[in-house]
Amino acid sequence: MLTIDLVNGPVTIAGALDVERTPTGLIPRRLPAWTRPQITDPYLRLMVPRPAGVRLVFRTEADTVELDVFVTRFRNAYFPLFPVAFDAVASWSRVISEEVRGGDVCVVRAGRVVETERGKPETIRFEGLGTSWKDVEIWLPQAAIVELRELRADGIVAPGKLPGRRWVHHGSSISHCAEAGSPTNAWPTWVARQAGLDLTSLAFAGNCHLDPFAARTIRDMPADVVTLKIGINVQNLDSLKERTFVPALHGFLDTVRDGHPRTPLLVVSPIICPTAEDRAGPTVQDETGRYHATGDPATGLTLTRIRTLIEDIVETRAERDPHLRHLDGRTLFGPDDAGDLYDGLHPNADGYRRIGERFHTRVFGPSGLWPELGGSPPGGSA
Repeated sequence: MLTIDLVNGPVTIAGALDVERTPTGLIPRRLPAWTRPQITDPYLRLMVPRPAGVRLVFRTEADTVELDVFVTRFRNAYFPLFPVAFDAVASWSRVISEEVRGGDVCVVRAGRVVETERGKPETIRFEGLGTSWKDVEIWLPQAAIVELRELRADGIVAPGKLPGRRWVHHGSSISHCAEAGSPTNAWPTWVARQAGLDLTSLAFAGNCHLDPFAARTIRDMPADVVTLKIGINVQNLDSLKERTFVPALHGFLDTVRDGHPRTPLLVVSPIICPTAEDRAGPTVQDETGRYHATGDPATGLTLTRIRTLIEDIVETRAERDPHLRHLDGRTLFGPDDAGDLYDGLHPNADGYRRIGERFHTRVFGPSGLWPELGGSPPGGSA
């Protein structure tokens, strides 16, 4: 087996905007290094290094590839641990999934780690890739922190290629998709592979609050399309009132437009969440793990009101911004889908897949908002 340099070699760590060096390896991070002093929320600090949408990209003739890693998994205190996996995609279409067995397991309650079970490093091994030259992507788990320690292959590894069109997506846990089972089943990744787009996922569970550093990150990135799925975390934490939400969204869009004045820009409102439709936050878990909105709609934002505000803001701005669009999140996951909210707030794996299929149809499909962006991967259909 040949050891492949992960820093100065042929491998691209796509979807990561920063790489933290540790004494034993590398941790990909999804916000640039300059944002670190501005990230003061402990839960966001746990989200940035969870590599949703991050993958190792290369070409190889190797039949077997091994990746030494140390993984930190997270379990909600009220539910069993969801599967955590690495997915290898060969020639753009063949997916080999390997589930994580080792590493640390952290129990999380109300956004904080309350218990940690220590584990050991492990080797993720992908066999049977085929001995001919092919493009390979190794998608890292969206629901865990991953320290990359060593990559090995039983054949030559050369630089790979990324799709030519770049998609930046910002969202909450509904886009982070911790419950999806494997990284290629997270709906933004599924859509990106179907449409042949180079995805950067800025989806941070519990932490989509119109933060200025997120807007500036998007502003400074190259992008052929930008999508923002916002609102649910604002309701969940009661983090903004109407007085602050409206100018905050305008300011976020202004900042994005400073760097992307004519880039297709889509704002998606929240999917259905029955407990929060007509109640304000905060939204908290009960003794069974189900979420319930507990706030007064007279003093806080309900999801119904948030959707109205988002639609009004986009409609007003679109009069001078022909490349700005709005999508009601309930067209992706609506009242008829609520049975797949396993905890009253988050979709299960089947629910995420439906969101992806509907998003792809409504945004990148032949009759979607931007069908010209919805091609196929370089090697054909994903």
